[in-house]
Amino acid sequence: MLAGWILALLPLAASAMTADELIQKNIEARGGLAAIQAVKSVVLTGKFRGGGGFEADFVQKTARPGMLRNEFSLQGMTQIQAYDGKDAWQISPFGGRKDPDKLPDDLKKVFQVQADLDGPLIDYATKGNKVEYLGTEDVDGTLAHKLKVTLATGNEITYFFDPDYFLEIRTQSKTFVRGTEQESETDLGDYEKINGVYFPMAIDSGAKGSSSDEKGKVEVTNVEVNTALDQAQFAFPATKAKP
Repeated sequence: MLAGWILALLPLAASAMTADELIQKNIEARGGLAAIQAVKSVVLTGKFRGGGGFEADFVQKTARPGMLRNEFSLQGMTQIQAYDGKDAWQISPFGGRKDPDKLPDDLKKVFQVQADLDGPLIDYATKGNKVEYLGTEDVDGTLAHKLKVTLATGNEITYFFDPDYFLEIRTQSKTFVRGTEQESETDLGDYEKINGVYFPMAIDSGAKGSSSDEKGKVEVTNVEVNTALDQAQFAFPATKAKP
């Protein structure tokens, strides 16, 4: 009888946590505010595995203040998507385009959030983001804490935090691209501590509700922190005038 009464109270206890308390626990779990803000650049190197068994090399470079570059290499070609704090652009040789193209504002908003090394939760109010704690939800057998973030851009991210370690184990994103709502889901795991900060080494992404087999999988094999990066690689490339 006593055990059943205690179990009945557990969901109530979990729901009593505030959004700010959960965010603070996550910041501490990641390594603490000082360690996070001491990171000036991050270079992730790894492998991407998609449906059909194909495999590609993956490099992501992030640097303050708010710069991002993703490189995806397959069969001697490299697709680049980047953001320099002002413009988002891409080179997409798989689509037969060798010249850089600027990306629309909807995608620029997505890159703007991804380029923030601190993430949307640190100083969320200053950034114009709104947060809401939504209690707990089962994530593959784990009763995870759920936090909804409405970004200043108008997009949304819902975080699911491990109840013991308070690191992200899943995110669900809602973005609007060319007026169309898109929902995606990312699972994160195999965290490793590098320069005092925890980074996920396994990142699986796909449409919201997709199975593990349906998601593209990134295996991070190396993380470099505070490597000097040439800021020119984030900027829209100068193109030669055509004769």
